[in-house]
Amino acid sequence: MHTGVTLPRDLPLADVLPFARRADELGFSSLWVIEDLGFRGAFAQAAAVLAVTERLHVGLGIAPAAARNPAFTAMETATLANLFPGRFTLGLGHGVPGWMRQVGQWGRSPLTSLGEHLDAVRRLLHGETVTLAGDYVHLDGVRLEEPPTTPPDVVAGVRGPRSLALSGRSADGTLLAEPVSADYARTARQQIGDAPGHRLIGYELAAVDEDPARARDAVRPGLVWVGTGDAAVHVASSPYVAELDALREQCTDALEFTRRMPDEWVDDLTLAGTADHVRTRIAELGDAGLDEVVLLPTGEDRLAALDSLARAL
Repeated sequence: MHTGVTLPRDLPLADVLPFARRADELGFSSLWVIEDLGFRGAFAQAAAVLAVTERLHVGLGIAPAAARNPAFTAMETATLANLFPGRFTLGLGHGVPGWMRQVGQWGRSPLTSLGEHLDAVRRLLHGETVTLAGDYVHLDGVRLEEPPTTPPDVVAGVRGPRSLALSGRSADGTLLAEPVSADYARTARQQIGDAPGHRLIGYELAAVDEDPARARDAVRPGLVWVGTGDAAVHVASSPYVAELDALREQCTDALEFTRRMPDEWVDDLTLAGTADHVRTRIAELGDAGLDEVVLLPTGEDRLAALDSLARAL
């Protein structure tokens, strides 16, 4: 089981490289950069943190596939893979529908679009000359002049059953957004299907504190989107899903929902508690099918949170 950490999307710019160096020093397996609309470009951040670290594996989790032509996505990826062999993973996904509509890139069939992009990017990274006349991807005899000697993994950042099945067929791994309970990890593995060597990676809200109540308080704000119903697939297989739906109906907003969530639900949906407790929970997620857990630091001082999370390694 590998344990990584995310580079927070809103981390002050002056802290980005110190955060990456510190994650490397502390022994995290990986650092995952996030690309959300209006924040920072993920390829530029990935290149910067790769350049200032020694051994840390860097994942891009995720780039919205339709936002870029797959030939240029492959070029960016190949450059990083050649400059930093064995240290980069590319993540592609549908993107957040609202954001993709804002930039005019939410097509009639996001599933078809993602499948075509995964196919084209992976073939280019493996040195193929690609001609593809799809619904969304159009390439005519495109090839990379310097394909990676060792092609990096391309993982799909997806959630729903059909998208998970696509990932099993068309990607080297799957990246699950938070929250990832053990039930959700097992369900995702089943929906991915029989895909030998397929990596399953999960983002997890996390806080390490000797006071479990204080740790829960730190992660509760990050569960706000569970209260909106947008995380329905994440909790669909949970034994308390009916109670969760009932509580959502009782609450006036998502913030009230997170405040009223029972501690047991918070414990199931996050990694919050003492270092020993978080370490045990990481092992449980490994038993449920995850190959890598990626911790999302919480609180205002993310550099301090990083040091705290490292106690669970």
